[in-house]
Amino acid sequence: MNIEFQNPEYFWLLLALPLLLLLRGRTGRASAVQFSSVAVVKQLGATAKSRAGWFLMAFRMLALAAFSVALARPQVPKAHSEEIDASGIDIVLVLDMSYSMASVDLSLNNDVVTRLDAAKKVMHDFILKRPDDRIGLVAFGTSPYLVSPITLNHDWLLENLDRLQLKLIDGGSTAIGTALGMAENRLRDLDSKSRVIILLTDGDNNAGNISPIAAAEAAKSYNIKLFSIGVGKPDPEPIPLMDDNGKLLKDRYGRVQFATDGFGRRIMEEGINSDDLQKIAEKTGGQFYRATDEDQLKKIYAEIDEQEKSSAHLRHYSTYEELFYWPALAGLLFIGVEQILAHTRLRRLP
Repeated sequence: MNIEFQNPEYFWLLLALPLLLLLRGRTGRASAVQFSSVAVVKQLGATAKSRAGWFLMAFRMLALAAFSVALARPQVPKAHSEEIDASGIDIVLVLDMSYSMASVDLSLNNDVVTRLDAAKKVMHDFILKRPDDRIGLVAFGTSPYLVSPITLNHDWLLENLDRLQLKLIDGGSTAIGTALGMAENRLRDLDSKSRVIILLTDGDNNAGNISPIAAAEAAKSYNIKLFSIGVGKPDPEPIPLMDDNGKLLKDRYGRVQFATDGFGRRIMEEGINSDDLQKIAEKTGGQFYRATDEDQLKKIYAEIDEQEKSSAHLRHYSTYEELFYWPALAGLLFIGVEQILAHTRLRRLP
């Protein structure tokens, strides 16, 4: 365990302990009982002064030493403090979590995966490939939610990405424009040469008070480049049923169950508004992509991965666990023992 001290200057107090030992016995209190000759009490005090006095003094010295250590504030670092130069662009990933992202049209063979599962997997790999980039994450359905601010702590970012599940937020609608507005707010004040938003969605904007076109105009004014990805097959797909935890409902044979209307017909999703997604990307100098399977999605993120890089000077701050209370408690214990002995077994006569 690597222990550090926040105020090591208090260790100078330890130098006073030998001085206190030297001064002990130089002067003393006036005698309460006077004798004409010390020969009378010569043998009486021989043992007491050499044992009892030094024994109590030892506890006082230990207490003072413990308090000195406590004042020096011993700490155990949980993370190292350092400054680094990170080369990368500032990126915000914007992920659609509307209920239609439960569609399983990206599944291959018997490996049943939802659009959201495929998107999370590819985004996970994308983040791992860009360790020097500051990346944030916004998820949206009816409203946008900041999953992670822009950060270099990618372990924490990936943990939050992995925790995302359908029905974690209201996915009854798709607020693309409002989600883009939140992402732009995270990027616009950053001092960087290249700022990018990567939007992944499978639907059309039908909620929120900001249109995707208006959001794209704002992004252009902030010099933010927008890449839009429409995920899913071109034809409308049936919407699977989910439990309260956002997991697919299956029958006893392992087949996915789909939502139906009052006549037993499957309810189909609305589909992607490719025109709007292409317009908002082109307006900012970005590009629109269409992914109909997981391999295409991987290639799209790989292509975006080749974008311009910039430099940013960043500082990592350390966190510490304080340990001062242990030597402080030890000092109080020594003082307590010394006082108990001084008033009981080792009590001195006046």
